Amino acid sequence: MMKKAYLAESVVGVFAFDENGEVIAKSLAPQSLDENVEYLLKLERGEETSQIRDVLTQLKEKGFDTIVVENEALGKIVVANGFNPVIEPGHMGALKLRSELAKIAIENKFAENEDDFYKRLHELMLELTRRKLRREAQKRDLLAVQAIRAIDDIDKTINLYMARLREWYSLHFPELDDLVREHEDYARIVYEIGHRNNFTVDKLVELGFSREKAEKIVETAKKSIGADLSDFDIEYIKTLAGIILELYDLRRTLEKYIEAIMKEVAPNITALVGPKLGARLLSLAGGLENLARLPASTIQVLGAEKALFRALRTGGKPPKHGVIFQYPAIHRSPRWQRGKIARALAAKLAIAAKIDYFTGRFIGDKLVEELQKRIDEIKKLYAKPPRRERREERGRGRRRGRRRR
Repeated sequence: MMKKAYLAESVVGVFAFDENGEVIAKSLAPQSLDENVEYLLKLERGEETSQIRDVLTQLKEKGFDTIVVENEALGKIVVANGFNPVIEPGHMGALKLRSELAKIAIENKFAENEDDFYKRLHELMLELTRRKLRREAQKRDLLAVQAIRAIDDIDKTINLYMARLREWYSLHFPELDDLVREHEDYARIVYEIGHRNNFTVDKLVELGFSREKAEKIVETAKKSIGADLSDFDIEYIKTLAGIILELYDLRRTLEKYIEAIMKEVAPNITALVGPKLGARLLSLAGGLENLARLPASTIQVLGAEKALFRALRTGGKPPKHGVIFQYPAIHRSPRWQRGKIARALAAKLAIAAKIDYFTGRFIGDKLVEELQKRIDEIKKLYAKPPRRERREERGRGRRRGRRRR
């Protein structure tokens, strides 16, 4: 004769009921908040837990051969354990468990009373939601990684195209190359004005140049030694300039995108070093999880791997910083302070990465404040270069003097 049991899962544990609604087997969920959340996540993913295994073992010993479950994932687990599954959403056992969950929790010492049960349930659901959101967000860290790599590719392309544009347009107006050093300004002039005969002070002022600078450019254009080009030739040069300007616009769009993603995925890292440098660190580490597992000493030299391996191979001095050199407080400081500031920043980044990955809490303001205090302390304690460094500088100065003589 077929013996049927009704299997139901809950935050309290896994329970099996007979056809009369009596509990015939049970295995309680972990009491610890963290372990209970992991248990609930496994249930959501349809994975076999130790509680399900335990209950199925008890049912097998009692001679049950058919198990009624609510979903296909649980049905597969039942089959794998040698039972006949019957899939019936909202079956009698599940309804009984849900309707009497608080009472069952108290009876099984999962909670002291009803108020305690609902308080625990609230905490569990909050932590469960937080972890699910964090895991979804962690997948998005790779979007920031790809975006920052795209920006790097765009920068390389812009530099390549700008070298070509300057050479090409210099056949017509060579003096402009020295007058306008900013690539984007140069490309905009070529695209908006084109032929050097069209240069006027008003047009250049509209493009953002000062009147003094505009007058100088116009005066130089009139005396240019460049070749005369036809409108046909100029149009093709302007086409290249237009493509460069579109790349600059795309770059700015990606920067905004990175800022939005980084604030969502790694708010503490972003608070410390900004979205672009933060995304670059994620890119070098291979993602937020990898960065969170790195020690501060490794974060300090991310991006300087070649220099580090060269130092290890030759016995030279290892690098004091990698890509974090872009952090303003490091590259604007005297050389003898940079290593200490880099070490302090790397330590805070290690903390920020771990919090962003494992908890998602925001303590960026506190980290920034602590870092700034340490930087101020370094600048005060090491205001002057160490003696050895001063001697080396004097030695270099004497050598330069001898060469001059």
